[in-house]
Amino acid sequence: MSGGRGVRRVLEAGLAALLVCGAGPAPGAAQDDEPAYGPDSERRPEVPRGTVTKHEWEGEVFAGTTRDYYVYVPAQYRADTPAALMVFQDGHAYVKEDGDFRVPIVFDNLIHQGAMPVTIGLFVDPGHRGGERPESPFRNSNRSVEYDDLSERYASFLIEELMPELERSYTLADDRKLRAIAGLSSGGICAFTAAWQRPDVFHKVVSHIGSFTNIRGGHEYPAFIRRDSKRDIKVFLQDGSNDLDNVFGNWWLANLQMASALEFRGYDYKFVRGSGGHDGRHGGAILPDTLRWLWAAEAPGQEPD
Repeated sequence: MSGGRGVRRVLEAGLAALLVCGAGPAPGAAQDDEPAYGPDSERRPEVPRGTVTKHEWEGEVFAGTTRDYYVYVPAQYRADTPAALMVFQDGHAYVKEDGDFRVPIVFDNLIHQGAMPVTIGLFVDPGHRGGERPESPFRNSNRSVEYDDLSERYASFLIEELMPELERSYTLADDRKLRAIAGLSSGGICAFTAAWQRPDVFHKVVSHIGSFTNIRGGHEYPAFIRRDSKRDIKVFLQDGSNDLDNVFGNWWLANLQMASALEFRGYDYKFVRGSGGHDGRHGGAILPDTLRWLWAAEAPGQEPD
């Protein structure tokens, strides 16, 4: 038994090293035809700025782990008016204003425009077990355990632990259509799994370069989508033709299969294709349009202040 645990630890370490994101595009990836960042990804002096605070969590669903999480609160938030919620896996990558996604800036701009509802952002890093955390949270020891698993466990972690903690300080809407979840790579399949398992809580999904491959069975999702009961969820997929191709599968082909299955079953979905690799540049550049599409039915459509 001890030998089996040792092999598992080696495999987990290999997964973490192989699947680390943000290390640049796959070899030969073409970036020239990817869209550039637009004005909604840039700071505007006339737009009210939300606040971002950093926190640490040790919970029970993933006992023995510690993690950082960040909370974005828009300037327009009022405690007497329930806010929408959007959860991001690998939160550190999404919350950085000089990163690929720049979510606080995009949220500020789109909320100001009325292109999305007043939305609190919850940016969650994967848990880490043991001693000192690695320099990059992408290499946190529990990342694949949490993100690539197809069970309800991660959704339960959010629903039973972090969301109630957030509600201790903020008023969140009960309407599931005012709840979205997003992630990149393994965080992308994690976001889809949370909505797939708990569509009563999460209605909207954004998956950037999602790992719908055979890491922990994620390659089965197209078959699940085709044959299982249809969920009332709205799904956005993004990937590039130069994404990863390794022992776990081909990311580009896996996302094509996902899109085909969603189309077959008549899901409300969108798949934006590019030529990039396993990074967030394409998904980040199109994020404002992604969020406009995602929140179209719930956007107040008000004139800017």
